[in-house]
Amino acid sequence: MWDYIVERVKKEAAYIVETGDTVRSCALKFGTSKSTVHKDVSERLKAIDANLYRAVRAVLRKNLSERHIRGGIATKNKYLLRRKKKQATQNASPITQNA
Repeated sequence: MWDYIVERVKKEAAYIVETGDTVRSCALKFGTSKSTVHKDVSERLKAIDANLYRAVRAVLRKNLSERHIRGGIATKNKYLLRRKKKQATQNASPITQNA
């Protein structure tokens, strides 16, 4: 395996273990795709550092079990934001009626 790949895998794994972040946020942080990060931490890391691999798997299992909760929160925030925008629009433009 190329040295730069080994270094990337170790950095991604350390980041996930330290922060508890998801594969998606790790990909954003390192400027790679989610697929690359997932392959790095689920396949390549096992051959590089077995202890770090186990730690990452524990974090990813936890993230997977909480995924439905994060999705619900995101949906709730989406609709709250829509409501606020709608209310702001209604308050900003008063209705003028011709008498």
